[in-house]
Amino acid sequence: MGTNGSTMLEPLRQGLPPLDPAAVCDAASCALPARYEAVREARRFTRGTLDQWDMGDRFDDVCLVVSELVTNALRHGLPGTPACAGGQEPPVRLHLMRWTERLVCAVRDPSHDSPVARETDDFSSESGRGLFLVDSFSDSWGWHPLAGALSGKVVWALFRLPGPGSGPNAE
Repeated sequence: MGTNGSTMLEPLRQGLPPLDPAAVCDAASCALPARYEAVREARRFTRGTLDQWDMGDRFDDVCLVVSELVTNALRHGLPGTPACAGGQEPPVRLHLMRWTERLVCAVRDPSHDSPVARETDDFSSESGRGLFLVDSFSDSWGWHPLAGALSGKVVWALFRLPGPGSGPNAE
């Protein structure tokens, strides 16, 4: 998915309402410090947000993906020193956005480098499987560079949600 141009966003756009913030049913965001404890903070934020949206049943898959996206941002998306300069916005930000039938987890970091899924058959290795897990547990994922006042990129994962009337009591 990490190609360039509009093809990066195509899976995110398919079947979604316009990507206008006003079209989002619910949205939540949190800034994360440039330290690995931020992964735990991201999981806690995700749990609270999904519980508030009555989506706690999706926590396991969404939390795994959020953990991998935040870990990748901290490990590969921060320039040299992981410490954030005083007074500046923390370099990593987690966004959760819910439409009627979609949930998007997006992690922003200051790097312009595209995320790279490693081709590996060594599943016993301690790292290198993050984007494979994101791909396995979400319905689609991708990334796009930021423009304007924001610098860096956003890596996102999309989860399909059951539509209205598709529950167990639907006719």
